[in-house]
Amino acid sequence: MIRFVFILIASALTAVGFELPAKSTQCIVGVAKDWNSSNVTLKAYEKRGGKWVEVLGSWTGRLGRDGLVWGLGIHPLPPGAKVKKEGDFRAPAGVFHLGGAWGAHEGIKKHPKLFYRQVTTRDLWVEDPFSPSYNKHLVLNHEPASAWEKKQQMKQDDYPHSLKLFIAHNAPPKVSPGHGSAIFFHIWRGAGSKPTAGCTTMEEAKLRQLIAWVDPGKQPIYVLLPQAEYATKKAEWKLP
Repeated sequence: MIRFVFILIASALTAVGFELPAKSTQCIVGVAKDWNSSNVTLKAYEKRGGKWVEVLGSWTGRLGRDGLVWGLGIHPLPPGAKVKKEGDFRAPAGVFHLGGAWGAHEGIKKHPKLFYRQVTTRDLWVEDPFSPSYNKHLVLNHEPASAWEKKQQMKQDDYPHSLKLFIAHNAPPKVSPGHGSAIFFHIWRGAGSKPTAGCTTMEEAKLRQLIAWVDPGKQPIYVLLPQAEYATKKAEWKLP
């Protein structure tokens, strides 16, 4: 019993004491007006001399059609928090590591250490919550044949998906079935007039600039929060 109480106290202290990882020296910050907003203001920072410095200026983006909800990243979840679900049309809020890039292009301007894969007809990103490969990238050793395989194909004939950077929400190795998949930065639709199903989108030139800036060695992270939540967490989490 005493050991159980100790574990609970330790867990609570860990949650209260959360802050951005010390080794993460690149940070993309997205701030929305409130939990129901599908618009976001984005900035990119680098840590220099122990201080966050804005490096890419401010630009606009789009979020999920129905706004934001807490996602599964490296941040603690508030007690009783509503968490993202597959198909809820909300962008995951919180703090997330960044993964590699995928696209239709043979090559892109990027840091040498950033993973990039040119998508083929055999590339899948599994969005089926009942699959053991949920929210994972798979490459088939054959052309897609079944209806399930074709449904999981990464989009190749949809220009907004021709270049994207993975946001590690609900990502391997710890994936929770049904809590959201395939969350990326990618090109926006209709010159920014259309929201997303949960991704963060922006104009192509900004996305390319962002991808070229990302350095995996600096352990880049993405912080996405509503304005009031960002103001509340800024000092505690040591946000830019």
